Amino acid sequence: MEFNTSNNAASREHLVFTLGAEEYAIDILKVQEIRGYEPPTRIANTPPFILGVINLRGAIVPIIDLRVKFALGEPSYTEFTVVIILNLAGRVTGAVVDGVSDVIALTDNIVKPTPEFGAAVDTAYIVGLAPVDERMLILVDIEKLMTSRDMELVANLSDAA
Repeated sequence: MEFNTSNNAASREHLVFTLGAEEYAIDILKVQEIRGYEPPTRIANTPPFILGVINLRGAIVPIIDLRVKFALGEPSYTEFTVVIILNLAGRVTGAVVDGVSDVIALTDNIVKPTPEFGAAVDTAYIVGLAPVDERMLILVDIEKLMTSRDMELVANLSDAA
């Protein structure tokens, strides 16, 4: 699906995934692979959004549940739950999401700026909103999110491997 509304606008492909009732999109170039969910090995004293680690072809990969990170209610793990394996800043990390729907090309001119919600809502990781047909995609800067200060432990977990 291509949603290029202007011939001269830059177009980038995004992976679309769901968390609850909302659809999010991340830069496809950050995605290494998509895997079915398997329960990770828990690590003591980690924040609730860090589910643990998995062994991915010999690499120890921290697994983050984005539903917990974004406070989107109690997560449930079904046959549709997937892990998006990300390669960010030279580190491999997994992000648990409810499902992956498609890959779409978005042009800069259809991406709307994130509205200001004040200090009550942290929108630092939201790049913008993209209305596509009847859908509203929330564009997330996944690298900025996963390398943020409160996720610093992710780097430490993978360093320990």
